[in-house]
Amino acid sequence: MKINWGTGIVIAFAVFMIFILSFVYKVQSNDKYDNELVVEDYYKKEATVQGDIEKQQNANALKEKVIIENTTEGIKIQFPADFDYSKINGKVSFYRPSSQKLDFEIKLSLSSPHLLIPKSNLAGGLWDISINWNYEGKEYINKQSFNL
Repeated sequence: MKINWGTGIVIAFAVFMIFILSFVYKVQSNDKYDNELVVEDYYKKEATVQGDIEKQQNANALKEKVIIENTTEGIKIQFPADFDYSKINGKVSFYRPSSQKLDFEIKLSLSSPHLLIPKSNLAGGLWDISINWNYEGKEYINKQSFNL
């Protein structure tokens, strides 16, 4: 059987389309390739951007800043020593860009001026940490990224 140029081109296009469609199907159906890069309520979160900017400015204006450091035990968050830690309220959010299933939040209830999140609670990889806290009616936000 003899195949001419036109038939060869049509066969090549068909094979190429089958390859691309099978690849798209594989990526869409396999959870291993599931990478959620946005938060759940994206538009609701965008409405709070100006408030977050003001909270960030409040945090930057502090004489003694909040220190977030990666230690051998885990993530250590040190609040300013001149604040009464029992009056600090808020939450610490852990956001994993590669997997929304690993995201979690911790409510702040301090018994000392620092908070330690053990490494056993965190999977290896990139983490975005956001501390949204208030002290005596003034709100602050601190953000930092870590690669564990």
